[in-house]
Amino acid sequence: MERSLLRILTVACIASTPFIFKRKNLLMDLIIFFSKGVLSTCIDSYCIKTKKLKYPVRPFPKVFDTNILYDLLMFPLLSIVWVRWTYNTNLKTTLLRSLWFSVPMSIAQMIMEKTTNLFSWKSWSVWHTFASINFTLFTIRGAVWLLRIFTEQNKSANINVNHQEDKEKTFGHILPFKGKSSNHVELKNSYQ
Repeated sequence: MERSLLRILTVACIASTPFIFKRKNLLMDLIIFFSKGVLSTCIDSYCIKTKKLKYPVRPFPKVFDTNILYDLLMFPLLSIVWVRWTYNTNLKTTLLRSLWFSVPMSIAQMIMEKTTNLFSWKSWSVWHTFASINFTLFTIRGAVWLLRIFTEQNKSANINVNHQEDKEKTFGHILPFKGKSSNHVELKNSYQ
């Protein structure tokens, strides 16, 4: 039964991948995908090494201690959807929307832990799952927020530089500083 569940989840994730990755924001989607994969794998590895939980049935059990299907495919894909869903929202709405992801995932994991052999919790509970899901969601969302600020600043800087270069091309024959870049500023030495 567990292997069938893993196969169904694998097929569902692979089938949804072309619909989740959008060409318009492909770079941002890839950053989210790989960042979430690394973060989830690190947290999962720590929890497994400290014997808080284990995955008795998992893909490639001789190679990986973690369930790479969850850490490297399912959670990153869901993070892309969540970041898109919260990209232009305020903090209160983002907090409420995080519950739409973390509560069902925590409940599903609790049910699967009791009915299947996919998870085995030692010193772990549904609250730990809820907290770790929210931690990773908000960590990735914070990284996207910082990246958004950085890219907006670069876009405005590039627009200003391009606008100035266009002026020089258009009015270069009448400008008194022809040949000099208008972005060049000479500072007077104030130590004299």
